[in-house]
Amino acid sequence: MSISIPSPLSARLLTAIISCVTATLPLSGAAPAPPLPVSALVEAALIQHPELQFYAAEIAAAKAGHRSAGKLAPPELTSTVGQNRVRNAAGNLAGEGVAWSVGLQQQFEWPGRIGLRKAIANGNVTLAELGLARFKSALMGRVRTLAYALGAAQEQAEASRDVAERLRDLREILVQRDPAGLTPLLETRIIEATELIAQRTASDAELAVAHALIELNQLRGLAPDAPLTVATAPPIFRGAPTLDSLLAAARTNNFDLRLRAAELEQQGFRVELARNERYPSFTVGPTFTEENAGDRQRIVGLAISVPLPLWNNQAASVDLAKARQTQADASLRAAQRDLDRQIATAARTYENKVQTLSHWRGDAIAHFHDAAETADRNYRLGAVPVATYVELQRQYVDAVSALLAIRREALEAAAHLETLSGLPQPLIGWEPIPRQP
Repeated sequence: MSISIPSPLSARLLTAIISCVTATLPLSGAAPAPPLPVSALVEAALIQHPELQFYAAEIAAAKAGHRSAGKLAPPELTSTVGQNRVRNAAGNLAGEGVAWSVGLQQQFEWPGRIGLRKAIANGNVTLAELGLARFKSALMGRVRTLAYALGAAQEQAEASRDVAERLRDLREILVQRDPAGLTPLLETRIIEATELIAQRTASDAELAVAHALIELNQLRGLAPDAPLTVATAPPIFRGAPTLDSLLAAARTNNFDLRLRAAELEQQGFRVELARNERYPSFTVGPTFTEENAGDRQRIVGLAISVPLPLWNNQAASVDLAKARQTQADASLRAAQRDLDRQIATAARTYENKVQTLSHWRGDAIAHFHDAAETADRNYRLGAVPVATYVELQRQYVDAVSALLAIRREALEAAAHLETLSGLPQPLIGWEPIPRQP
């Protein structure tokens, strides 16, 4: 059997990564970090995640746009001044003086236009709030999944290290005996190979612990190497509602669907606004004019100005708004179909994984652990062949990996279902377990 030896650079990189994991553990004599339940991790992420400021600023900007959408244009003050000369019929200068005028004008929109702009701005606020709600829902699901992944990887690492240490002790005993013959030598090589595989599995699990720990700390706005201990029991999987109930809940609560519906409503307002803008705005205001050229003349009046849209009838804008409305409607219907597919797939996955977990005994892991220890003791006494011994060690590690993988897949399917359908009652239950230092 050929075993590849890692390069010095790879070995140093692996050592550095493992050091990141061990650095998070409390030092001997120091008070360990108190274990945190999953609910505390979720609450901390919802308060401290850095990206929440982006969504808060987006909502503030949308509300500011809503306030400005209902305001009229500011009034305009106009004035003119000049020299006025008056000549008689013969062309002689009859008088000379100053002529000036002043006017105050206010632009008024066509009736209904400001209301449409306010409706569009209000839709922007709704979209921003839905974006924040969707982000929070995804964040909660991700934190729960990472919390379980962290605990599962720790359990995986413990089982693999347990097997690796057991095999290492046995290998050292066999080497000290200096067995003669082919069969003892081959048995030693089998044990050495199984030990290497167990060490590799434990190293991968420890890397998974490091990755989950780093991401959890970042989601909570903390340093990547901040110490963390998660206090959780195996998740409790509740029965999922029927597919019809899930689809009905999704049509009401799904964030993506609500976003598409809000965008379609906005496009409807944009079409109406484009049609309204075919009619011009008008400006009204008082004017005062005075001329001094021999005689003094004063004129007080009311000025009205209206643009003539001879070359701009807004037909192109209306067609563009209608096209965008058609696209929004098609996007909504496509999102509905895709949502139905995702919910059906996630529901089937969740049901399958939960049903598979129901066949596992509650003490399955402890059962395999005891069997592995029993095989170790009896192999040392010569009562168990090496094939049975090695197979039991492998099965112990594989059983732990399989159980944890099925739980993780069921948890991911449940989190996906909760995000898609917006279920008020979560599918996963957690029971904190205070771990003794």
